[in-house]
This record gives sequence, structure tokens and C-alpha cells, in this order.
Amino acid sequence: MPKHIVQEEDLKLEILSFDALSSTQKYLIEEIRIGRIIKSTAVIATEQLDGIGSRDNEWDGGKGNFFASVAIRSDTLPSDLPIHSASVYFAFLMKKVLNDLSYRVWLKWPNDIYCADSKIGGVVTNKKSDFIIVGIGINLKKNQNSYSSLDTDISPLILLNIFLNELKQKQNWKQVFSQYKIEFELSKSYFTHKNGSKIDMKDAILCDDGSLSIDGGKVYGSR
Repeated sequence: MPKHIVQEEDLKLEILSFDALSSTQKYLIEEIRIGRIIKSTAVIATEQLDGIGSRDNEWDGGKGNFFASVAIRSDTLPSDLPIHSASVYFAFLMKKVLNDLSYRVWLKWPNDIYCADSKIGGVVTNKKSDFIIVGIGINLKKNQNSYSSLDTDISPLILLNIFLNELKQKQNWKQVFSQYKIEFELSKSYFTHKNGSKIDMKDAILCDDGSLSIDGGKVYGSR
């Protein structure tokens, strides 16, 4: 059972808080599958033991870091949002929240949050029934995983509420994309992955739907 439940009234969204979960995202997927969750819901855990990262990697970590997932009903999403770019959209909103809190982070296409040249977190999205599930992991403190951290004492629950308030603004894809495409140039120094292979992004072109055009082919950001 959740440690406590609070309510984000403007979003009509319930927040469930746990001491520990294997994965906030797996929890929501299962609760939706069995029909216990029928409205938009957020889950946060003090500790995550078997989290989901990009390309089926794990994203685990100790106490004090940010482990949260939000199940958002598909019919409340911006009508112009390309579903295959949902990770870009939600990762950029979290990046914007961190920037507004004076953390100098940026979004490596499509879903990794970086501080300088070090990854400190990321976003993974899944579709289940009538929901898009947005899983977010951010190293706020030094962690046992191999990534860097923000080295901050900000409360994970406060950060979640600020992120949910950003969602409340209901920015459409066009608004988010117009901001992100300026920052995309930073991603060109890195690689992305397609079908298990690394792809150099130095010559990539960011398309209006959030996909990449590389060597005449398309690479999508679905993760």
C-alpha cells in the first residue's frame, strides 16, 4: 500500500508515494492491466530496486534520488503530439523544469538528460491501454549506478509536483519542438541506437515530428 496519497487538484491526478518499489513504471503498468487505475495517476518511490531504463536497461538507485512515473490518459495529451516522440516531449518538459530551478542540464535526443557531458537521468515512455506511462529517473545525489548526479538536496516529491504543474500548462508539440530544435545541435556529438546498433548523429537532421533523418533513413525516438 502507498505510504501516503496526495492529490494534484488542477490536474485531477492522484499521487501515490511508496518507501520502495521494484519499478514505478512496472507498478503502473500492472495496476492499469488489472483495472485498478482508470484515471491519470503519478507514482513516486523513495527507493527503486528494478527500474526500467532505455533499451531494456535497468535504472536503479538509492534513497534521495528521483524515481517516478506518471500514467496519463491518452485523450488528455496534446492533439498534435506524435506518439513516437512522447519521450522527447516529456523529457524536454522535465529538462525545462530543472533549468527553471537553475540546474544547467540539456536533453540528448531522444530521452537522456545530461549535465555537461554526463548523463544524470532520462525518460522512458510506454503505452498501456488508454494511457501513456512516463517513467522518469534522475540522480539527484551520488548513486550506485554508473551515471553522474546533480548533487542536490531538492525533495523528489517537490520536484514531481513541479513537473506535474508543468504538465498542467498543456503545451502542444509545436511549442515544445520549437524550443528543443535549438538545443538539438548538442546531440550531434553523440550516438543513438537503432535495432541494437549505434548510429552517429553528427549528420542527423531533426524532423518536425521529432524523428531523425540519417543517411536517407528515419530513426524514431520511441523508448
